[in-house]
Amino acid sequence: MTTTTLAVLVPLLPFLGAACGLLLGRTLPGLARPLAILPTLAALAVAVLVATRQAGGAAVDSATELTPTGSVPIELALHLDGFAALVAVLVGVVAACVQIYSTGYLRDDPRYPSYAALVSLFTSAMFLVVYSGDLIVLLVGWEVMGICSYFLVGHYWETPEARAASLKAFLVTKLGDVPFLIGLFVLAGDTGSFRITTVLGAVAHGGLDHPTLIALLLLAGVAGKSAQFPLHTWLPDAMAGPTPVSALIHAATMVAAGVYFVARLLPVFEASRAALLVLAVMAAVTMTGSGVAALAQDDIKRVLAYSTIGQLGYMTGALAVGDRGAAVFHLLSHGAFKALLFLAAGVVIHAAGTNSLAAMSRLHGLRDRVPDAFWTMTVALLALAAIPPFSGFFSKESVLGAAEHVATGHTGSAPAAAGWIVLVTGLLTALLTAAYATRLWLLAFRGRGAEAPDHGRQPLTMTVVLWVLAVPSLALGGLTYRLLPDWFDGRDLTPALTTSVLGTGLALVGGIVTYAAWRHTTAFAARVPLGAVAAHPEGDAGLVEAEAIASHAPAYGGVARAADPADPGRLLLGPLHRHAAVGFHLDAVYTALFVRPVQAGARLVRFLDREVVDTYVRGAGALPRWLGAAVRRAQTGNVQTYVSALLAGTVVLAVAAVLVATGA
Repeated sequence: MTTTTLAVLVPLLPFLGAACGLLLGRTLPGLARPLAILPTLAALAVAVLVATRQAGGAAVDSATELTPTGSVPIELALHLDGFAALVAVLVGVVAACVQIYSTGYLRDDPRYPSYAALVSLFTSAMFLVVYSGDLIVLLVGWEVMGICSYFLVGHYWETPEARAASLKAFLVTKLGDVPFLIGLFVLAGDTGSFRITTVLGAVAHGGLDHPTLIALLLLAGVAGKSAQFPLHTWLPDAMAGPTPVSALIHAATMVAAGVYFVARLLPVFEASRAALLVLAVMAAVTMTGSGVAALAQDDIKRVLAYSTIGQLGYMTGALAVGDRGAAVFHLLSHGAFKALLFLAAGVVIHAAGTNSLAAMSRLHGLRDRVPDAFWTMTVALLALAAIPPFSGFFSKESVLGAAEHVATGHTGSAPAAAGWIVLVTGLLTALLTAAYATRLWLLAFRGRGAEAPDHGRQPLTMTVVLWVLAVPSLALGGLTYRLLPDWFDGRDLTPALTTSVLGTGLALVGGIVTYAAWRHTTAFAARVPLGAVAAHPEGDAGLVEAEAIASHAPAYGGVARAADPADPGRLLLGPLHRHAAVGFHLDAVYTALFVRPVQAGARLVRFLDREVVDTYVRGAGALPRWLGAAVRRAQTGNVQTYVSALLAGTVVLAVAAVLVATGA
């Protein structure tokens, strides 16, 4: 087979698996798991073969016209370069791991067949985004992911939190997609094509008439899809969905799509220095704000959600300084260790019976109950904190090194101000990242108090996946940073000495200070009597029920989410803690600026409709109704009455005729 044919099979295989799963999963439930796993594994194998053939060489382009439009053509186009080849492998690895993990995690869920089919469709849509050479076809995959996220985040639709989270994720991302779609049309209008290679060729020859407008419109969609400020608020709430869904969304699909899109069309954004500066500011606010917010979260999954937002900020920061190689390098590295973090968190949640870090800190011996999750999560947290030699160190340092080069004027077409913004906030975020990673590890695995419940060994499908993902989390960066330039733009990704020392030093400071704060608060908490931890209401329930109930523990009489006196985040943040815990009230701001005015407008429209428009309608119908009522009274149905009336009328007419004749 040709490389083009193989590339077509990559999104097609999980799509066929999704279609068969939706059609047959309910009637033949035994097929649900094979239909979920086998097509995804086959797509991964083909994606690896495609990457091997592409091998960082010349891009493979192929296209056929989808339909005549009379103006700008829409094509089924393939654009396969080093970026696409490696990102597709990442998507395949994470999707396969999530599908295998889910067979154990959702083993007792009656809706597993539809869940698995939607995950396959989600995976197919991301493959389409990665390989597509036409912006409209890319948009199709972009929007299919949005629909799938709506259903998957709302998988536990019985809970109001899941329903609200799915609706919020859908609406917030659509809010960015509207200007994104307009930006695509303006871009096609300027360049005369939706074909990515044609667009990039036009940009290279100065063919954009509205570069800043196009870039800013496209950035709105990127901010929504990749959860960047100010459209990031949907992502923490999306944790109401199953943990494997969180791993898929955060690691390899959806949120990565925005970063990948900018990397694909980076010359479009580089055509406007103002757009790069806006992108740098967006990345800076996202990185620092999410880092502080993560330090204040009690829900372990919300900590990881804010962590994802911050790491995506690093990627957009790299793009803001014009280095898409560093951005995609961090995307690949982050995809491995963030998938591992979420999947390990799912094991920890089941063992503890709660999502709450405060409740976990009151459990002794949790690490002994889940040794696989403990060791692999430790590896992933070290990668997240960018401690050498873990993968996150190399990818994050490539971002900081690129920012330092632009800031000092050594390279790049981006403004120096963008370089300084990304560099300073990136170093500050390195400190914050290490702080909240250390806090999560200490509260989850160094608790005191009651003995952690024993739910027995986790399913093998779950623990094996953790170790599979631990390998790239540990070794991906060190083994590949010298090879990746051949796949990307040729820019050196070797860590720079200055940023490596500063970044690692700040990360160590963040970890040490958090540990010291934890020791201090633990010593204080030792003098505070611990409340009894209520038993899980469902006993040793299935994994699905355990997480769904634990997420709403107060309502079910489970572990209460009281403030934990041993939480170092409270000591480190001080008065800022209560604001950071609710995302700096950004949802409240949106409610005041947008939700309430819309609701007030809706109430006004309803009042006008009911009290004004309906009044005229009722008035217009009143007179005919009254006349009809009067006529209806004369219709008695009595024949004698009708004859008497006829006779009386005849007499009256006769008398009238005689009088008229006499008068004449």
